[in-house]
Amino acid sequence: MDLETALLRCRFRGFDQVSAGGMNRHFTVAQAEALLPQVEASIRDAIELKKFYLEAKEILETELQRIQFSGGAKVDSMRVQSERSRLNTCAERLNAAIERIHSYGCEVKDLDIGLIDFRTLYKGQEVYLCWRLGESGITYWHGLEEGFRGRKPIDEEFLAIHRAG
Repeated sequence: MDLETALLRCRFRGFDQVSAGGMNRHFTVAQAEALLPQVEASIRDAIELKKFYLEAKEILETELQRIQFSGGAKVDSMRVQSERSRLNTCAERLNAAIERIHSYGCEVKDLDIGLIDFRTLYKGQEVYLCWRLGESGITYWHGLEEGFRGRKPIDEEFLAIHRAG
């Protein structure tokens, strides 16, 4: 899968849990919050790497358009190769950062805002504990199909009933 496809999947559906450690793991609120320092560092890295990736992509596309418009007469092949290399390096590092997050067992839902979901069980149903970069802890949950707009505050009932599995 190319990086553009991976980023779209990340933004709109979350990644499939492909690593053995991340395969449908369930968390309690306490377990998920214990992972937040690592998750936060990794999501910050991923956001920064996505920015670098998009910058490198724009520079490369601009350079390739310039070459096309000049009929190929003015090709700085070293610059093109350098930008391609930078783009590939950024893509590899970004994928590694996202895979690191998934290895914790959580799911990246929106890389632009740092939205992460952790699966849990509540009243016999699989739901998500929801955390967004900048929030001090995990204080919301939502159903699997509800998404960010369906977030509900975690209350005493939720804390008493939810479980890791």
